Formats: sequence, structure tokens, C-alpha cells
Amino acid sequence: MHNVHRQATALLVEAAGRPSVPAAELAELRDFLVAHLHHHHESEDDDLWPMITAVAPQAAEGLAALSVEHHQLDAALDALGKAAVADGADRAVLREAATVVRDLVLHHLEDEEPLLFPALRDQVSPEAWADFSKKVIETSPTLAAHLLVGFFDRVGTPEEVALALPPIPEPVLAAMRQQAQATFKALGETG
Repeated sequence: MHNVHRQATALLVEAAGRPSVPAAELAELRDFLVAHLHHHHESEDDDLWPMITAVAPQAAEGLAALSVEHHQLDAALDALGKAAVADGADRAVLREAATVVRDLVLHHLEDEEPLLFPALRDQVSPEAWADFSKKVIETSPTLAAHLLVGFFDRVGTPEEVALALPPIPEPVLAAMRQQAQATFKALGETG
């Protein structure tokens, strides 16, 4: 998921700097990012951190520091969500807000992954991880869900994508992939 955040934030910064990108697709990517990053951090703060601290109390201080970063990122996401997106309009405010979010995400992941990944590997049972993952999937925002599929396809193996997505009928999944590719193309990115 973190690689989705890396790619999506970078794409928004790039697309916001291109006047030819249609406002509809730009707003779609922005709104996707705001909704999914808020959900991701809420899931960590509300569910994952307590699960980890229950089995690894020594991680509590580091996880609390990550939650502080989540609050900083949430404020930046709120500002991004309010940034105007219009065809032909000056998008400097949008691009600046997107840049702030991207930079915060990258910094946050540098802090989070060295703490989180060993804790998940060494302290959290496969059953607990499966329960957490199921809850995250079930509560994920449906806004621009096709973009989530498209980004997963870019950053994951087919096996990882299958694990990350809820069961989706193949014709629907194919349509979501096609819609994601159309959005990526409109954003000026074919990756």
C-alpha cells in the first residue's frame, strides 16, 4: 500500500503542473488520495497500533510518534482537499498542496517502515494480520476504487494484488482496470 501512496502522490504533483490535464481527472486523483490516505492512517492509529502494542509494548513510543505525523499529514490532506481544481485555472495552490502531501508521505514512510515492518514480521501473528487486513479492505473508501486497482497493478505482483483486493467479479475488475488506465492517460501518465 505504501508504494501506492508513493506513486499516487508523485502523480498528483506531476499532473497538477500540467495545464492540459482535465480538471475532472485531476480532482478524481486528488479526492482518491485524500480519502484513501485518511482511511489508511485511521486504520493504523485505531487498529494496527493497538494490535502491535498489545504484543510489543516497546513499540508504543515509536507508534505514538507516527500518529503525530499522521495528524500533520491529515491537516495537509485537508488543505489539499480544499485546493481548487478547474480547467484553465491557475493550479499553483493545488500543486503546492500536493507537493506538501507528497513530501510528508515520503518522510513519514521513511520513519514508519523501519519500525512497522519488523514489528509485523516478528510480533504480529498471521491470523491477526489477516483480521486487520480484512477490516481495512471492508472499510476502504469506494471513491475512485478503480484507481486503487490501477495503482495496485503497478506496484504489486498479481498474487499481491489478489490478496489486497476484495473479491471482485472478473468483468468488473477488467472494467475497473480499463477505467484506471483511461484516468492515468488523461493525467498524462502511462506508466
